[in-house]
Amino acid sequence: MAPAAERAPWRWLAAGRASRRLVLVVVFVALLLDNMLLTVVVPIVPTFLYTTEYEGANSSVAPAWTEPAPPALKAAPFSSMFSYFDNTMVTVSGSASAAELANGTESSPPPQPPTSSPPVPSSCLEGEEFLAKENVRVGLLFASKALVQLVVNPSVGLLTNRIGYHIPMFIGFIIMFISTVMFAFSGTYTWLFVARALQGVGSSFSSVAGLGMLASVYTDDFERGNAMGIALGGLALGVLIGAPFGSVMYEFVGKSSPFLVLAFLALLDGALQLCILQPSKISPESAEGTPVFTLLRDPYILVAAGALCFSNMGVAMLEPTLPIWMMQTMCSPKWQLGMAFLPASISYLIGTNLFGILANKMGRWLCSLIGMAVVGISLLCVPLAKNIYGLIGPNGGLGFAIGMVDSSMMPLMGYLVDLRHTSVYGNVYAIADVAFCMGFAIGPSTGGAIVRAIGFPWLMIIIGAINIAYAPLCWYLRNPPAKEEKIAILNQECPLQTKSYSTQKTLRDFPLTDDSDVEAENAE
Repeated sequence: MAPAAERAPWRWLAAGRASRRLVLVVVFVALLLDNMLLTVVVPIVPTFLYTTEYEGANSSVAPAWTEPAPPALKAAPFSSMFSYFDNTMVTVSGSASAAELANGTESSPPPQPPTSSPPVPSSCLEGEEFLAKENVRVGLLFASKALVQLVVNPSVGLLTNRIGYHIPMFIGFIIMFISTVMFAFSGTYTWLFVARALQGVGSSFSSVAGLGMLASVYTDDFERGNAMGIALGGLALGVLIGAPFGSVMYEFVGKSSPFLVLAFLALLDGALQLCILQPSKISPESAEGTPVFTLLRDPYILVAAGALCFSNMGVAMLEPTLPIWMMQTMCSPKWQLGMAFLPASISYLIGTNLFGILANKMGRWLCSLIGMAVVGISLLCVPLAKNIYGLIGPNGGLGFAIGMVDSSMMPLMGYLVDLRHTSVYGNVYAIADVAFCMGFAIGPSTGGAIVRAIGFPWLMIIIGAINIAYAPLCWYLRNPPAKEEKIAILNQECPLQTKSYSTQKTLRDFPLTDDSDVEAENAE
């Protein structure tokens, strides 16, 4: 009995490592934590920088609001005079008339204003010029993650083709944990920037390896669409929890608290990966994947990547600019800055799970086309809001529409590789992640500068119009040609070429036996 009881956990681990569902759970949790860290900083960084830099600089110039001291006796044109009516010293102006002094009707002038103004009763923040500059700085900080991820993604795609998905996935966990701890204890803009850039490296490993692993485990197109929808649900849940969680914890507990909680959850994710994925195991792909540059020359993959890029660019522009716009126009407290993204996160969670199934029936191209149009309309409606309640409709529509696009395009990228290239998925999901990163790099970095130049409403009009204009291109994804069809088209266009093409032979199992050649000939 004892040996059997001891072997039970190992049997469970062996069954878990063979289970596709547990692999899906691992990817779900990794995307959840990555995107919680992505959005938890959104409400924290603007107010943290305002508190530490703007208010800190002003308090060092004028530490506190104090009662004004009496003016010096030698200061002309003021002089002191004793009043017989109330036995107090009254400071009067030297230009007062003699009659006024004799009658005692001259009242003391108001005290001179202090060097710093008293606290304003309104909750609106001061420092318009500082907030305008902060748009650019916060945008660059948010974009640093995506810019680094943009550079690292192609290398991760090649690495997964060589050593498999398990080790890169675990490397991503380690880097994400270090980045989270750095966020918790960073007190300056520079260290926050470094932590955000380091997060981009970890996110690249986690997302490329995770999505590629799912595509290789779920080979059926319908099942893959459902699995991608569930995994993107983890992404959506991270976005859903991140911003409200960060704003509430920062308001009532402190800046470090949300990051320490995320670091603890990351450790649990690492333990789960150690048990399920065996990150010490090298398992290269059996076939050589299509090179990245070959995939980038495929127009259908480019259209799908563009849909991912532009639809996510809208919410990427909102992340650094919406909280500051709310601070300026709505006088919003800290906790509302994160809650404003709650409708988008909830609707994104609904959209990814709903259209992970429906997109396969409706047509993924149609879901993406409708989604991009709704993204554009929602962005156009954001500047019309007068308070946080006015943001519920536009942000809800935005999140739902982005969920439609993401849950349609991510499985479609894998399907296009199956249809037109070699069925190895590291490189194509590196391209998909590059598309995400371009949206989250260009969006915040240019959004802050555009807001400073022409204002927040015009920024929303520009990105909304881009999404509406791009939406019709999704029609080209309606019926992409397969590899053989593409070859036939090329042969018709170039009849002088005499190249012949044949389908790949069935690979034989190893090791080969003496009868292998006979079996191969019979199979043919």
